[in-house]
Amino acid sequence: MTTAATGHPAVRRPDDDAPRTLHEPPVGGRIRLTVLVPTRNEAGNVAELLNRLVPAVATIGAEILVVDDSDDDTPAVLARHAAGATVPVRLLHRPAQRRSGGLGGAVLAGAHHARGEWVLVMDGDLQHPPEAAAALAAVALRHDVDVVIGTRYAGHGSRGGLGGLLRELTSVGATRLAKSLFPLRLATVSDPMSGLFVFRRSAVRLDRMHPLGFKVLLELLVRHPGARVAEVSYEMEKRHAGHSKASLSEGVAFLRHLSRLRGQRLVGQIRQRPRTIRERFHELFRMVAFGLVGLSGMVVNTAALWFFYEPAQLHHLVGATLATQLSTSWNFLLVDNLIYRGQRRGSLPARAFRFFLLNNVLLLVRLPVLQALVWAGVGVLAANAVTLVALFLVRFLINDRVIYSADDRGRRDPVCLLVAFGAAERVTPPSRRRYQYLPYRYDVAGVVTIGSQIMLPELEFFRAQWVADADLDIKVRVDDVGGRGPQRRAAMTQCAQQDVLRYTEQLGRLGANFRIQLGPPIDIRVGPLLARSPHVVYTNILEALLRFVMVSRGHMLLHSACVTLDGVGVMLSALTDTGKTATVLRLLRDDGGLFLSDDMTIVRPDGVAHCFPKPLTISSHTLRAVQAQDLTPGEWRRLQLQSRLHSKGGRSLALTLSRFNLPIMGINAVTQLLVPPPKYSVDRLVPCRIGTTTRVEELFVIERGTPAISELTPAETVQRMIQNTDDAYGFPPFRYLAPSLTIGGLSYPQLRERELEILTGFLTRVRSRVIASDRFGWADDIPDLLRQERPEAAVGVVPAQGWPRWSADLATAGGGA
Repeated sequence: MTTAATGHPAVRRPDDDAPRTLHEPPVGGRIRLTVLVPTRNEAGNVAELLNRLVPAVATIGAEILVVDDSDDDTPAVLARHAAGATVPVRLLHRPAQRRSGGLGGAVLAGAHHARGEWVLVMDGDLQHPPEAAAALAAVALRHDVDVVIGTRYAGHGSRGGLGGLLRELTSVGATRLAKSLFPLRLATVSDPMSGLFVFRRSAVRLDRMHPLGFKVLLELLVRHPGARVAEVSYEMEKRHAGHSKASLSEGVAFLRHLSRLRGQRLVGQIRQRPRTIRERFHELFRMVAFGLVGLSGMVVNTAALWFFYEPAQLHHLVGATLATQLSTSWNFLLVDNLIYRGQRRGSLPARAFRFFLLNNVLLLVRLPVLQALVWAGVGVLAANAVTLVALFLVRFLINDRVIYSADDRGRRDPVCLLVAFGAAERVTPPSRRRYQYLPYRYDVAGVVTIGSQIMLPELEFFRAQWVADADLDIKVRVDDVGGRGPQRRAAMTQCAQQDVLRYTEQLGRLGANFRIQLGPPIDIRVGPLLARSPHVVYTNILEALLRFVMVSRGHMLLHSACVTLDGVGVMLSALTDTGKTATVLRLLRDDGGLFLSDDMTIVRPDGVAHCFPKPLTISSHTLRAVQAQDLTPGEWRRLQLQSRLHSKGGRSLALTLSRFNLPIMGINAVTQLLVPPPKYSVDRLVPCRIGTTTRVEELFVIERGTPAISELTPAETVQRMIQNTDDAYGFPPFRYLAPSLTIGGLSYPQLRERELEILTGFLTRVRSRVIASDRFGWADDIPDLLRQERPEAAVGVVPAQGWPRWSADLATAGGGA
């Protein structure tokens, strides 16, 4: 047996018996979710629990697994009320002699027997509302995450159900203590003590889990630093019946659990050695620098000890304690500002606290040794110096690998993802300083209409000023988005009741913030910084929405290029920066083709493609390949920098930076404001005509490699085209934004399924091949291949329908007037 599709072994303890099936109604499809409810003496709660929980999870392919440690008649009551359930209900009852691990052990025992790919953990006392638990499960099933946490400390969450000020203060204190001990692994988690959470079985190694007491989630998060986390706010309710299991012994168990986790993590961090020779050299350099700072600190420490011991006449142990505080302050200032200036993590107070904590813990080790040396006849100053030198390596390793660690293996996704239920979001009224009129109107292929206060260069071909405001599907305005003050991390917040999505970065209203009200119509508000960078607004926000609005209307925005050659619709697909743009330009220049698109093409399931002629992003070698002559000398000079910054290498650097706690979208906006991407209209680069629609008959996936041509099966083609399209949407915040979308009544999973259906229908009418070249010769090979196979070219152009155009008669009459 394995824990999931990953093949991790399911470690089953000898004292774990198989669960007993209480009720097994026929379930359509596979079980996707196991609701795991650990209970202990909850006979008064299980009936109400099932009455509320079963209808809440019945529609998502769930089962209920109760792990019971009760001494009352909870199992009998559960069996009686499970008979009428519409979902499977199973019971794992653990006798008194087999209740190892308490609640944590019960959760692990149940997780080993879970049949769903997701496991939802909740209490049986109804403090975790079943409706909130179902909301967690829904978020988990649609978002690309591994753990979804019910939080009482973010959004509209509430901890009122704790039942008393003392318990609330205890909960808050425990949360802050845990977050201070694991600042990276709990960085984006507001409620690591939560007992309401859901996790993907394939992302969790159950054999690594050894929780003590109640705090299973804390163990999971610390043991799995790479797990992707989202949070859902909920209001904790009061117990329905019975009394709380919290006690002093559970508090002691929590402290033991926390100290054990921190100790194991500390040992693991110290054992992490540099992975490359270069990293080893850098560590050696830091150790030498740390030693020099330590020598200066020893001078400060010795001078302070002399003063406290001689003139002040204090006991030498008291003097050593006071001297340590002074030298620690000196060392921290130098270490923090000189040695680790580029590796500082967290806030200044947090780093200072850990630095002082380390030195004072080592002080407790030094004082007995210092006293022993003094008893042995060694002078106080000399004995103090010996204890300082002896612990140098320990201080360096803990500072280098723990306090100032640059290792990102324990780094979570830097963006906080929160789904907020409850009260409506406060929306500030439009500022009187800004008008509301939308001066730029676009009609995209007669499928989607857009109005914007920002000119969108990518959509200029579709400019349609005649579209009325009431007919717009998407509206883009400039507004103040986000709080006035800075925040520690970027956050994507979904206000579920209002269908509102809000993305805010660290710089407050100065950051690259936006707010989306899902419609119809869809209302987008972007902050002033984004308004100055229309390329970022379009590429990182609008195109994602445009993609799924298209899907909801039976079209797909496919990452591909499209041209017609001798009346034959030809589509080209490739991964980013393969050479597709240069190939398209050469086909237009040398073979007189019609241009439809270079980056994105609108396709329909009947095999027809609509043009999407965005400006082309080009590089200097692309222009040289097609011998473009129209650029001015200044444009050529700027192109050298632009093509490097906006190349595949620049994109890879930006994706790397997005893994860190940086305002990456703001950095991208400023970068594109200072150095705009090199975008040019196709007919400025090569003489050509722009087509409107065509029936695609040939699809070529171009690759670099040994020259070869091979056929693709329909399944392989669909997989490649989806992969290439998703590759175009890899930059943040797409993966936080897209799963929260509901458009045209379709959720994100339904939109992706519909997109796949459209693509499959489109490709059934297309011949698909892979063509590889080691000399960038696709523009020569493809026309030669088509001429050999099609000696008499057939006209495949389908006239565009429904597009507003001035008729020839009207244009003549207007001119005559």
